[in-house]
Amino acid sequence: MEADYVIVGAGSAGCAAAYRLSEAGASVLVVEFGGSDAGPFIQMPAALSYPMNMSRYDWGYWSEPEPHLGGRRLACPRGKVVGGSSSINGMVYVRGHAMDYDHWAESGAEGWDFADVQPYFQRMESWHDGGHGGDADWRGSDGPLHVTRGRRDNPLFEAFVEAGRQAGYPVTGDYNGQQQEGFGPMEQTVWKGRRWSAANAYLKPALKRDTCDIVRGLARRVIFDDGRAVAVEIERGGQVSRIRARREVILAASSINSPKLLMLSGVGPGAHLAEHGIALQADRAGVGQNLQDHLELYLQMAASQPITLYKYWNLWGKALIGAQWLFTGTGHGASNQFESAGFIRSRAGLPYPDIQYHFLPIAVRYDGQAAAEGHGFQAHVGPMRSPSRGSVSLRSADPAADPVIRFNYMSDPQDWEDFRTCIRLTREIFAQDAFKPYVKHEIQPGDAIQSDDELNGFIAEHVESAYHPCGTCKMGAKDDPMAVVDPQGRVIGVDALRVIDSSVFPRITNGNLNAPSIMTGEKMADHILGRDPLPRSNREPWINPNWKTAQR
Repeated sequence: MEADYVIVGAGSAGCAAAYRLSEAGASVLVVEFGGSDAGPFIQMPAALSYPMNMSRYDWGYWSEPEPHLGGRRLACPRGKVVGGSSSINGMVYVRGHAMDYDHWAESGAEGWDFADVQPYFQRMESWHDGGHGGDADWRGSDGPLHVTRGRRDNPLFEAFVEAGRQAGYPVTGDYNGQQQEGFGPMEQTVWKGRRWSAANAYLKPALKRDTCDIVRGLARRVIFDDGRAVAVEIERGGQVSRIRARREVILAASSINSPKLLMLSGVGPGAHLAEHGIALQADRAGVGQNLQDHLELYLQMAASQPITLYKYWNLWGKALIGAQWLFTGTGHGASNQFESAGFIRSRAGLPYPDIQYHFLPIAVRYDGQAAAEGHGFQAHVGPMRSPSRGSVSLRSADPAADPVIRFNYMSDPQDWEDFRTCIRLTREIFAQDAFKPYVKHEIQPGDAIQSDDELNGFIAEHVESAYHPCGTCKMGAKDDPMAVVDPQGRVIGVDALRVIDSSVFPRITNGNLNAPSIMTGEKMADHILGRDPLPRSNREPWINPNWKTAQR
């Protein structure tokens, strides 16, 4: 088997690149270890807690014991299925802030500032505002990825936005448009009641072309010939074979598996590879380093009225929702239930938001366990730009072995201060008049938890990953010793090999990572094809005019 391009990983970036490369007439083979995304557990948006807790769809990775969290091991779900993590995620659509991308460019990823990436966000989108307003001229109208908004018919969604306004924060009609900062409607990758994953948006249309096909198997390593990537070695059904790439090998296997595959192939920190007896192709100290993630807490309130989704949190209620979705594609099953959002700044002197909110009209954990109190609601909150950095390394030279994942969460004192601020600012929002008709009492952390030490104890015990790992094959200038790829995704030190997924992010973006990952695949496809990038945008994002002196 051979093709012009061999892409490892049918996830967010890999599907987008496969679509664009095959559209241009190049032949593409996509290597994917996971299976089909058919069935209600993946396609029904409200069932989102199921696929990420199923070994059939998830690689099942865990962090090593986290030293700053009392030795807790945190789950690190990654999609092991067509569509990758876009088939098991929460379907929240956030581009990130314009200044995130300006920072990328300033740190060496030339050509990736906001003006460069904005046209790719527009190219990839088919945006539907659902009658809620927004910045249509900032959005795309005919791309493969449908982006929608929930119906927001529960009064709690509006109460959350109004409470933010009452607390003195801006309201924004479109956080993916000109103004991210503020409270407003949340967007989701859902279309006609179904999860609109990268598989549904990009891969399935691409596979209808003669130029694109998918190969099932575990990618073991990249094969080099005199420093040039020429093939991918895969294992399937106990047999090892090679898929040859006439032009390039492209890694889009996730920020966990892309660095793992590079190291198994001899690209990485020389001493670490020598420990595992792996012959060196290129000594790149940055492979597997710079690991970042978002952590979050769930602040839960008991509700004084029975208006939350808890009334469906029983066998009969779930069956009704499931049946309505199955037969009509509508109802509560057709939304991820994240329908209101907020982005705020934690203090004066920050030019753009560093805290994100997801609001949910039920008090429930990500694994689907509802709060014991019954009716309630919650805000997921966490800082966006933690200074902590971790790593991904090899456990052994066996391609089937899980990598060693060390996030090093909460290793910087700033993390603790930021999380305490998150809790206190959130309590203030829930105390506004807009929530007075709905709040009974605070479930979590609980009113008794007030001092810095008490809050720190709660944070250490309850903080969870938002499942946004990135940064492990950092994009940067060729003379940056920690850069792994150049600004066109080419792995430094070898030929005909690229990384194009969230591994390449120099720094984590504001919000959920699915949209930036797809955008990266879209933009990298133009680099791979040798095309001129899309013309730069001249749009000016909104920055709070009082950011130097005011927190809101």
